[in-house]
Amino acid sequence: MQGHHLILGELVDFITGETIRDTHDERYRQNLARILVNQKGFMKKEIKPRRELRVSAGEKSAIIKIDFEIHVSGKIGMIIKYGPGSLVTRQRPALSVSRLVAPYQVPIVVVTNGKDADILEGKTGEVVAQSLQSIPSKRDLVEKVTTMNLSRISAEQAEIESRIVYAYEVDGSCPCDDTICRL
Repeated sequence: MQGHHLILGELVDFITGETIRDTHDERYRQNLARILVNQKGFMKKEIKPRRELRVSAGEKSAIIKIDFEIHVSGKIGMIIKYGPGSLVTRQRPALSVSRLVAPYQVPIVVVTNGKDADILEGKTGEVVAQSLQSIPSKRDLVEKVTTMNLSRISAEQAEIESRIVYAYEVDGSCPCDDTICRL
């Protein structure tokens, strides 16, 4: 099945050095990667792009991709979910993802369309800042991770969060979206 993105050729991933498809969305992701390294002070090895996450809802399951997972002080301190259009509609599934990628609540969740960003407090879901410039720096994220009590996610909550992600990211996706692997 052919994907729904216009393929503009190939580009070299800023973080990994891999050759990947060049799309309009990928160009925004690459810009975000450059911001994280060049402006926010993260090392490339602290950033995991395209992290796969298995989600399920009852008997149905799929693998989705998290655009960026940021590691500091031995923990996942932040995730970034990119998607074109409205940021508000991306907040809830991104919060759910932040409760599935680790056995604890990831402290910072960023949703972005590449031009703007909402920075959410993982535990409460509250929008604490807006704009790409407001994405926490490495120093700020290290301080947050080392001073915060990272609350554990129960198995029951993880199941609910997985269903939420599935509903938004899989059931709500275009059937030709080749970034999602329906199992």
